[in-house]
Amino acid sequence: MWALPLLAALVAAVFAGFLAREYVGSRRPYQGVWAISLAMYAVASLAVVAGAANGWSRSEFEVYWALGAVLNVPFLAAGEVLLLFRQRWVCWLTVGVLIFVTALTFSTLSGATYDPAALAETLPSGKHVFGAGTPAHQLPQLISIPSYLLLLAGALWSAWTMRGHAELRDRFVGTLLIALGATITAVGGSAFAALGKLALFSLTLLAGISTMFAGFLRAGRQAAASQAGSPGADGSDPSGSTVTSSRS
Repeated sequence: MWALPLLAALVAAVFAGFLAREYVGSRRPYQGVWAISLAMYAVASLAVVAGAANGWSRSEFEVYWALGAVLNVPFLAAGEVLLLFRQRWVCWLTVGVLIFVTALTFSTLSGATYDPAALAETLPSGKHVFGAGTPAHQLPQLISIPSYLLLLAGALWSAWTMRGHAELRDRFVGTLLIALGATITAVGGSAFAALGKLALFSLTLLAGISTMFAGFLRAGRQAAASQAGSPGADGSDPSGSTVTSSRS
């Protein structure tokens, strides 16, 4: 049961490496935030590997819950916001929000009570581990779900603005794939996690991150073409893999 989440961790780590390399070269904040998000995805997937292989400990579940169930999507959504809005005040506000939700998450988890019997499950659910309706259990509902909706709206808006532009076809398809991958992970993964279905949850982990990575690479084709020709000639930012001329 650990092979699929291990593959998901490897794909996420490679994806994070691509984004980190682009950030080092460009210093664009959204790339740095996305790199952090994908690194979180990788670490959370490794926590699933450890839990599936050796049984869950409190620390492993806490890492999985904090980085996978709660914080991963907000960082993805924050990258989308920074991509859409380049004003300095937006950047600082977004960073402030990320610091707040990160501190809130770890503060809540540090004070949470855990049910050891629930950790004995193959894939423990937050509802059973923390107790239904507790602050720790409700963190994904308060933070991840609104963040996913923000991420999805931004990606779909980006795709909408690119419709009908043949020169942006790769970026259009890539953006939709990224939105699809995020949906597979956020919706499918959450559903299977709540049901304790480790095999199906692990499959969504791998399918979601692989689809997002495929979208990133597909969108990057147009960026490479722009750099080979006249960078920014169409009003777009060659380094922004999911952006249109209105976003970069």
